[in-house]
Amino acid sequence: MNFTAIDFETANRQRHSACSLALTVVRNSQVVDSYYTLLKPDTFFDWRNIQIHGIHETDVADAPNFAQIWPTIAPLFTENQLIVAHNLPFDRGVLQACLDYYDITQPHFQTLCTVQSSRKLLPEIPNHRLNTVCDYLGIPLHQHHNALADSTACANILLSLENQFGTYDLKRLVKHV
Repeated sequence: MNFTAIDFETANRQRHSACSLALTVVRNSQVVDSYYTLLKPDTFFDWRNIQIHGIHETDVADAPNFAQIWPTIAPLFTENQLIVAHNLPFDRGVLQACLDYYDITQPHFQTLCTVQSSRKLLPEIPNHRLNTVCDYLGIPLHQHHNALADSTACANILLSLENQFGTYDLKRLVKHV
């Protein structure tokens, strides 16, 4: 499989408040590259979000904003590219909100959610949170809510599902946006 796993962390409940982003690139069912950056959102940090991911306003003081990094990552978001996330509605929502906020044209690409995939293919798991699915599949999750650790875990979940079930059932879950 060829895909890119994405994970965002946000400064607050506003979807455009991305404060970190990670991408894990998979080609021929092998992780071949990754990208991680802190982002400086144009908004405040909520203590609840800081408690989850540990990123403070001071950590992103010198970081680029989303518009500044978009040209670097935009080639991964084309019509024939598959973008994967664990809880895709959240990460796709953050991506779309950041693009809207900075007045960047929305790209079209294919998507797959590993929460939905694991619910369909692994119904015996008590819940389908990232850490639970990783534990069940024996996938290391070194620092939950670190965007790079989470995107890598997401990529490994999909690779494990591909290994166990093949691509036919997974391809049926792909959507186009």
